Amino acid sequence: MNTTELTLQQAMDFLREHRDVALATVANGCPKIRVFQVMKVEGTRLFFATSSHKAVYRELMANPAVEFVGYSADLSVRCAGRADFDVPRETCQWIYDNNAVLSRLYPSADALAYFSVAVEDMDFFDLRPTPPLMRHFDFVRGTESDVPTLPQQPR
Repeated sequence: MNTTELTLQQAMDFLREHRDVALATVANGCPKIRVFQVMKVEGTRLFFATSSHKAVYRELMANPAVEFVGYSADLSVRCAGRADFDVPRETCQWIYDNNAVLSRLYPSADALAYFSVAVEDMDFFDLRPTPPLMRHFDFVRGTESDVPTLPQQPR
């Protein structure tokens, strides 16, 4: 496995293990941030569930552009993409059956609206090593690069 594959795998594994993310939408030109759980990860596509009665659903229908970030200690993954509500029925049922919190809040899988986000770009920050590992993935262009950092200030 090369460095690119290893870093990408680390980022996706992190999102599988740290399911709580802060998800940002836009409403009336203003950002709205909420905590969401990543319900499933397939490659670089992440799946979420919400209610069609919530404001977040209306915001995503009006403007599907989203960003979300997962963070723990000195590691974070920031992703951007577009919400897609065309999720196969079998995937919706799997998400409902495999996420215990959903059955406590909703009577059936059909009571939810499911969406996925194909990650278009991602920043991976691992501040544990020296120097820190900071990579940017642009899945639309198929590129990977260092994340620009601020120049060091003279001491």
